[in-house]
Amino acid sequence: MTDYKRIVRDGLWDNNVVFAQMLALCPLLAVTGTATNGLGMGLASAAVMVLSGMVIALFRGLVTPEVRIPVFVLLIAAIVTLVDMMMNAWLHELYKVLGLFIPLIVTNCAILGRAESFASKNPVLASAADGLFMGLGFTFALVVLGAVREIIGSGTLFANAALLLGEPFHFMELTLLPGYDGFLLMILPPGGFLALGFLLAGKRLLDARRSRAAVQPEPTPAAEPVTG
Repeated sequence: MTDYKRIVRDGLWDNNVVFAQMLALCPLLAVTGTATNGLGMGLASAAVMVLSGMVIALFRGLVTPEVRIPVFVLLIAAIVTLVDMMMNAWLHELYKVLGLFIPLIVTNCAILGRAESFASKNPVLASAADGLFMGLGFTFALVVLGAVREIIGSGTLFANAALLLGEPFHFMELTLLPGYDGFLLMILPPGGFLALGFLLAGKRLLDARRSRAAVQPEPTPAAEPVTG
């Protein structure tokens, strides 16, 4: 029986694509100059992970082990092409920012890794759930890193969010540090490495604290005094 609670925990935290598996670092560092770019790239990657997981699980009994990797890459490339064309059609302003990186989702090792390790061995529904929560975990990592770099680098948060989500979400575009001159290093790739290092250290500390709390023995009741 599929353990969906385990799938959710793995995707969002315990086995997070970035913070635990250290995969997909190229798009992570390339597009997280702002939280909005991270959100757009994360949602596009999540859509590809869900669709590719379902398709690969559907055809897993028809693909022989010898040709499975080329077939997986071909299926992922076809899905990425569809996502790329849809973003160009319906989110053109954001596409002009992220368009260079969208086709590179094909080479995202996290997507191929989940196809090989999970979707090729599990049913369609479980594979869709795995793709959804691994994709959401990846989106979470992109948005958090993008938010840290954007706040320190330029003093704003979710700049140009309306380009991704529409005019009703213009309220998300915040200027947290008015008059701030910015810190260029955080917008550049070296700033991404620095911010990612601190975030990884923070996750390790939280996990270590949870582990200590889980193994801490319960206090034993005090012994009653002996009378008589």
